[in-house]
Amino acid sequence: MRDFRKTGLIVVLVALVVVMMTTGCGKRKEGAQNRPEVAVLVMRAESVPLATELPARISALLVAEVRPQVTGIIKKRLFTEGDDVKAGETLYQIDAAPYQAAFDNASASLTRAEANLPPLRSKARRYKELVAIRAVSQQDFEDVTAAYTQAEADVKYWKAAVETARINLGYTSVSAPISGRIGKSAVTVGALATANQASAFATIQKLDPVYVDATQSSANLLKLQRSMTAGRIKGSAPNQAKVRLLLEDGTLYPLEGTLKFSDVTVDPSTGSFILRMVFPNPKKTLLPGMYVRTVVQEGIAERAILAPQQGVARDPKGNPYVLLLNANDKVEQRMITVDRAIADRWLVSEGLKEGDRVIVEGLQKIRPGASVKAIPFRPGQKSNNQPGNTEDQKLTQPTKKAD
Repeated sequence: MRDFRKTGLIVVLVALVVVMMTTGCGKRKEGAQNRPEVAVLVMRAESVPLATELPARISALLVAEVRPQVTGIIKKRLFTEGDDVKAGETLYQIDAAPYQAAFDNASASLTRAEANLPPLRSKARRYKELVAIRAVSQQDFEDVTAAYTQAEADVKYWKAAVETARINLGYTSVSAPISGRIGKSAVTVGALATANQASAFATIQKLDPVYVDATQSSANLLKLQRSMTAGRIKGSAPNQAKVRLLLEDGTLYPLEGTLKFSDVTVDPSTGSFILRMVFPNPKKTLLPGMYVRTVVQEGIAERAILAPQQGVARDPKGNPYVLLLNANDKVEQRMITVDRAIADRWLVSEGLKEGDRVIVEGLQKIRPGASVKAIPFRPGQKSNNQPGNTEDQKLTQPTKKAD
């Protein structure tokens, strides 16, 4: 009887051990199956072109104001507002009648003066010979010589008067000082034009090429100049660099421009300076006063690490960090330093290296130290596990924006 009880007790204990072992294995299998699934991206080093984006305004290469140089009534306007005009083309016609009369009067006076000159010249020559043999007095000789000299002066005077009258007559045709596009006319036919008046008739602007003036802080001036001198910024010639243009609607202007440093001065009140660039504008797409953003090429970052923006979060102090997988497939938090946004990725200057596995999707389901199941991240495939922090996704241009 006692042996039977002992045997039964052993059987019960063995059964309990088997049940406990089976339950434990089931829990471990269930725990392994319930590990959260996250998408990871393996960091790869790559060469990345770097650029700085700067706000800018467009201005005309040449600007000329059309003003009258003589006084008179405007008889004609010979151009269409908004058209392209050529240098020397007549734009306005001022009443030429009084200036034509002045020219004719000066011409007649010149003819009379020139007619008086030959007889006096001959008389002066004869008196010179006669005074030598004392056939005429010295006084008579001097009078004739003075009359001849005065006649010569009269001819020069009236020649100058004719030239002045001719110039003034020409000024009655108000012509374009430069080639370019002319704006609206500030005067109409019948208005009185005054010589050298303060207000312009119209303004002509040369629009191909155009200037693009960008504003940048003076702290970056030396850095940019050193980069150009060292050749890290590639240009078409020494001390020049190619730049691109983003229009007001965000589209990229198809033609490249050239960066120049001529006539750059730092504004002491703002601590900024103007970078002047020149862009070709054959289709007149760029107009003076238009707001644009310039993209200045800085160079190429070798072996750069780019992390997807959706995989970068920020702590309460605003410092960026990522969650990545270590060798044991456990989640690890690591602080990083970002330089700028390039499209939908951050350029990481510190904190990540090639081969690191950054968690991109599934961030809400994990915490540091957790075991997870990793799957490859497929860019462009939408997921419901993307982080809700949109603040870090605002900067999506492929450049570094100026402060």
